[in-house]
Amino acid sequence: MRNVTSAFGDFQTFWGGGDEEGNQDDFVEQSNDCCSLSPMERLYGFGGCLLAGLVCMILSLVAFAKPIKFALLFTVGNILAVGSTVFLIGPLQQLKMMFDSVRIYATAIYIISVVFALICALLIHSKILTIIAVIIEICALIWYGLSYIPFARRMVSQLFISCCDTSLTSCNGLA
Repeated sequence: MRNVTSAFGDFQTFWGGGDEEGNQDDFVEQSNDCCSLSPMERLYGFGGCLLAGLVCMILSLVAFAKPIKFALLFTVGNILAVGSTVFLIGPLQQLKMMFDSVRIYATAIYIISVVFALICALLIHSKILTIIAVIIEICALIWYGLSYIPFARRMVSQLFISCCDTSLTSCNGLA
């Protein structure tokens, strides 16, 4: 049981719960403020929520021919997968991390695209808008996920710029 608790402490330190000197609050004591799940129950909750999200996303590929069902399954799967970390770090820490200045725009775009995908699928019933919303949702989720990896967004931006860079200077010589 102590190994699970220390693993949670290490996980929390990695995601910003401890300070640089290694002085961190005991994860179990801190997380018990908001709920009474044991560390093992938290692992089960995380795994179950993540697995349910992945199953929904895989099932959405089966329903790809019907864009509205695809969007619903994919979006619910996304929400479950992203929300699964609440079991590990707690809802308040999750919200702090999501709305940190580094990822506030990625979070906002992700949430807006999730809402837009659900509105397009459930209320508007537009297949084209639903697919566009899901594509935006995927891009926003990738950008949001990259914000947790140091320098990842900068590297992806530079790669994208170098791939899309058209050399207009060579065309100027022809004119």
